[in-house]
Amino acid sequence: MWHPKGHSTVSKKGGGGGNGLVAVAIDKDKGSLHAFRWAVEQLLSKSQTVVLIHVNKPSAGVNGASNGHVSEPGTNKQMKDKLSRELFLTFHCFCTRKDIRSLDIILEGSDIVKALTEYVSYAAIEKLVLGAPSRSGFMRKFRADIPTCVLKTSPDFCTVYVVSKGKVSSVRNAVRSVPFASPLLDQIKKPESVSPGYSLSKISQNNATSQGKGADGRSMTKPRISTDSNARSPIYGPRASLQKMFGDLPESDTDISFVSSDRASTDRSSSSFFDSFLDSRRLSNSTEQSLGSMRLGMRWPDRSSPHESLSGYDSGRSSCSSQHPDEVEVEMRRLRQELKQTMDLYGNACREALTAKQQAMELKQTQNQDRKKLEEVRQAEEAATSAVEKEKARCQAAIEAALAAQKEAELKGRTVAGGEILRETAEMKRMLEILSQGNVKYRRYTIEEVEEATNNFALSRKIGEGGYGPVFKCNLDHTPVAVKVLRPDAAQGRLQFLQEIEVLSSMRHPNMVLLLGACPEYGILVYEYMGRGSLDDCLFRKGNHHQALSWQHRFRIAAEIGTGLLFLHQRKPEPIVHRDLKPGNILLDQNYVSKISDVGLAKLVPQAAENMTQCCVTSAAGTFCYIDPEYQQTGMLGVKSDLYSLGIILLQLITARPPMGLAHYVEQAIERGTFHEMLDPLVPDWPAEETLSLAKLALRCAELRRRDRPDLGKDVLPELCRLREIAEEKMTGSFYAASPM
Repeated sequence: MWHPKGHSTVSKKGGGGGNGLVAVAIDKDKGSLHAFRWAVEQLLSKSQTVVLIHVNKPSAGVNGASNGHVSEPGTNKQMKDKLSRELFLTFHCFCTRKDIRSLDIILEGSDIVKALTEYVSYAAIEKLVLGAPSRSGFMRKFRADIPTCVLKTSPDFCTVYVVSKGKVSSVRNAVRSVPFASPLLDQIKKPESVSPGYSLSKISQNNATSQGKGADGRSMTKPRISTDSNARSPIYGPRASLQKMFGDLPESDTDISFVSSDRASTDRSSSSFFDSFLDSRRLSNSTEQSLGSMRLGMRWPDRSSPHESLSGYDSGRSSCSSQHPDEVEVEMRRLRQELKQTMDLYGNACREALTAKQQAMELKQTQNQDRKKLEEVRQAEEAATSAVEKEKARCQAAIEAALAAQKEAELKGRTVAGGEILRETAEMKRMLEILSQGNVKYRRYTIEEVEEATNNFALSRKIGEGGYGPVFKCNLDHTPVAVKVLRPDAAQGRLQFLQEIEVLSSMRHPNMVLLLGACPEYGILVYEYMGRGSLDDCLFRKGNHHQALSWQHRFRIAAEIGTGLLFLHQRKPEPIVHRDLKPGNILLDQNYVSKISDVGLAKLVPQAAENMTQCCVTSAAGTFCYIDPEYQQTGMLGVKSDLYSLGIILLQLITARPPMGLAHYVEQAIERGTFHEMLDPLVPDWPAEETLSLAKLALRCAELRRRDRPDLGKDVLPELCRLREIAEEKMTGSFYAASPM
């Protein structure tokens, strides 16, 4: 039965019944070494015996004798014996390492296949392992090799394995069990007869041997055994042949190296091993002769008579064991010890060599890494230097461009500033002319009158600090007034001062602060006195304000602010935009009537096409959180810019909260249904519907885009007036006690 490679069946170690004998056919080819290694690893266990079979082919000029012995010239015979011992030495070393016992069989015959099959039949070998030949596939195609012939002709109780490069390439399994006990069993079981590597049996075979019947009924040749008492120990073979045998086999196959991490064996290490091995020989001639006489002087009995076969084998074994067994055993132990020591030395040398090689490789690798790092550092330095140079060039170019831009900006700035100065100068000249003509309806006070009324601007008379100077309270013409003094360092305030005189002196409205007089030469304005201060003070209870405004007062104040703002926007011939409307510029009199003040930043807006009232200014003016976002971004000013400020003031009236993000918080509260939580908690009786309506109107006024805001006269003021009427109908009290904040 034939099995292709990769699908063979291999018995486990030590398994199976019968004799359990494993034999390996060996020769000088590498395939034998691979086959032997595979057999040890796959079929044998520790202390088990392997039968090593080698077939010597006789020389071409050898003639057979009538007595059945092969007669060869003495020189050829000795040379063959030496080569055979050298051949077996390789396998003995491997057996010693693996603690495997060996029984060496040397067959002589011209037909190797016939000699192997007949010996397998005689010795009842259950498993035979052969190495695949190393010839090329082209040669094997035209010539049948020995393993193939043995596979076909071996007994059917023997399983034959053909191993190629450490793997089973072909196998023929046995079809029946061994029919009789092997005559080698008694010899194997006796320790004196079989020892690791030094039990040699030389069997010669020719045509004159006797014939007999095997257990399977086939006729078989009965080989004869001849002894050679002059043979030397296999250890003392020629060094060149030994080195050739070991050199042909990789280090892992000979298994004499203790280093398992690397297979880099060199000719130098192999040479040192053979030098130390050959220098350690200490055998005497007598010891060599005793080893030579240890060969088994046995003849194969006729297997047709099993009892006769066994008795003949026993007598041969007794003859062998009677030849100085104690001396042989002692010498064998000594040789094993020396071999072990030599192999230990060799293993240490291999380890040291491997360590040195690894250290050299590591050193070289470290040097390469250092060299690589140095190269990377050099490249990085070059790249950094190049980047620095580029950055320097870029910075230099940027500096030059910045200097050029700065010069151009300075030139443009001087031009613009000159234009602004000219415009301001012209505006101031125009206003001074208007004031000098006496057409403006206000009283001119002298500086002496003002100083006397304010007690030379005493700090006790100071009631506040405006954006352009302090504010003092005094009496002029037996009337309480508020005196606003322009600071001397307020260069920009001079024009606003004159503008405020012009605007306020030319208009009269109940919700606009009344200008009573002025001292233009010293930048002094005289207003009517508002006893309750600003709306900001009342909402956030600053100073002496300890009571919270009722919701009725708040609704009325909202309508009054809208009325005063609409008066400014409807001024003829040009509308006026306040630009700085906030709670701090809404003043309250003793009756909490609100009036718009501080129109110094007011801007005259020319009437444009399609009744659009807006203009473009170079810089935005106003207070953060109250200034129109679109006006702040684009510089386009219109009457709806004040509407955004009004929306924020309305939200503060009902919430008493800071203006930062107030519109967003109120809108979220309305969407979540928690608007009541945003209301001023000091007012307990807020009308829910009216207050929500006022909040929604304020959010419409505080839209980010100007086009989304409602019209003040058509949409906002009517709703504010409606809410004021509701508040006047339900007015029961004016104030609420403020709890500590």
